Amino acid sequence: MSHKPQKRHKALQPLSRDHHYGLLLCWKIRAGFNKKIDPERIWIYVSWFYKNHLISHFELEEKYIFPILGNGNALVKKALSQHRRLRRLFKDIDNKTISLNKIEEELDKHIRFEERVLFPEIQKTAMESQLLDIEKIHSEDAFKDKIEDEFWK
Repeated sequence: MSHKPQKRHKALQPLSRDHHYGLLLCWKIRAGFNKKIDPERIWIYVSWFYKNHLISHFELEEKYIFPILGNGNALVKKALSQHRRLRRLFKDIDNKTISLNKIEEELDKHIRFEERVLFPEIQKTAMESQLLDIEKIHSEDAFKDKIEDEFWK
């Protein structure tokens, strides 16, 4: 199944770039497991990524992006449910190996849903004034990675 990349409105492009870094996180988790890296090392990075990137990304989507369709919208409900599930997984430290596997799977699935289904619908529905408001709110900073332990290399 081929997915043709969509042209993103300028207001949503920073969020799509955030999604790129989220997909890289999934790749790093997979690479860590393939290299038989201690799950604790992977968890340190994943926890850092969650605190420094994902929490604010989820909050921005929930406060400014999802309301464009409304919280009663089925696609928004699905995304909110996925956010809740991911938050629980990032806090589940009882079995880090299982949590990391689930985070990798769930985050990948979630990002692809937002990029392929939810964002196109938002882009189609949003008024230009709403998109301009999003542009003002989401200031894009250059992504800063935690590279003290590049276990994925």
